[in-house]
Amino acid sequence: MSNAPEDAVCMDDEGTLSYAELVTASGVPEQIVREMVSYGVLMPRGTDTATWTFTTRSLVVVRKARRLQHDFELDTHAVTVVLRYLERIEALEAQLRVLRAQLG
Repeated sequence: MSNAPEDAVCMDDEGTLSYAELVTASGVPEQIVREMVSYGVLMPRGTDTATWTFTTRSLVVVRKARRLQHDFELDTHAVTVVLRYLERIEALEAQLRVLRAQLG
């Protein structure tokens, strides 16, 4: 993966990427992205791969999945399970921060 400025993606809540842009920016094979959609980890807008668009947050998810697959030699299904657990942990940690802030 290159760190060239032209490869940069603006990460905000409103940005979108096409299916092709997501595959290119993530460096993940198309089949893996399709599997992640079928397992529900990625939620594209659109009815088929030709019209799919993704939030820029999806790029973070796909890159994290790629690292998990590489580092732990997991298949796509196992990675999706791990990603769901990580999302749940992040949500619980955010709730904990809010509760701690209310106490102190």
